[in-house]
Amino acid sequence: MGRKGQAAAAATPVAQAPQGPAIGGPSWYTDAATYWGTVNSDVQGMLGGFGHLTEIDCKSSIEFIDEFVNGKQNGSENVEVPPRIGKGLACDCGAGIGRVSKHFLLKVFERVDMVEQTPKFLKEAEDSYMGQDLVGRVDRFIPKGLQDFTPDEGRYDLIWTQWVLGHLTDEDFVAFFQKCKRGLKPNGLIGVKENVTRHGVLVDAEDSSVTRSDAILKELFTKAGLKVIKEDVQKGFPPQLFGVNMLVSMFPYSGLPLLLARHH
Repeated sequence: MGRKGQAAAAATPVAQAPQGPAIGGPSWYTDAATYWGTVNSDVQGMLGGFGHLTEIDCKSSIEFIDEFVNGKQNGSENVEVPPRIGKGLACDCGAGIGRVSKHFLLKVFERVDMVEQTPKFLKEAEDSYMGQDLVGRVDRFIPKGLQDFTPDEGRYDLIWTQWVLGHLTDEDFVAFFQKCKRGLKPNGLIGVKENVTRHGVLVDAEDSSVTRSDAILKELFTKAGLKVIKEDVQKGFPPQLFGVNMLVSMFPYSGLPLLLARHH
């Protein structure tokens, strides 16, 4: 299984998803950091050898959030629904080398912050992968895991997490999203893109990650004060991978809209 603070092992074959120990423990985060320190700083490393999925992955994400950034037509009444968020600044959580920022977020938003706990991935993003044209549109390279990241208040139009929440314990998962609420601009959205199991959880001891069911993810969202406002299934991935790659849009019960989706 696996996925990490970058768009990494989202594409892990189901057959390779061992059921391991309980989530958490004293070395949960250090073991994950050690594992990702051995992974190559390229797209194939980020996606566990499935780098060719980048185009269909990012195209689906762009289409999924389009109505929130560009508005939409109401077919039955032919009434335009205005955009819910601006296109100023997005936060790429678990950014890796910047795969999602490059092929998705910076095709929609003017600027991004990249949050990634593996320093060599951020170095690769800044020195090479993002390229001269895009690297100048990265406001901040933030070398932190999500368990340690606290967004600045009112900073982001969109906070996007993809194939990274599996590295958080349940407690830190809830705490992370509670912190994210304060990091959003008015009407800001949270995006989450994650692998899901059909039932329960699958724990991968190798990279300290867990794949949760859709029901369990939504229980944790609710605990964090979030509510799903749109969800969809990633289509076009090989059948041997986790069959349900959910894109989920959410907003906090406080009334501020947020967008949620799953990791790269």
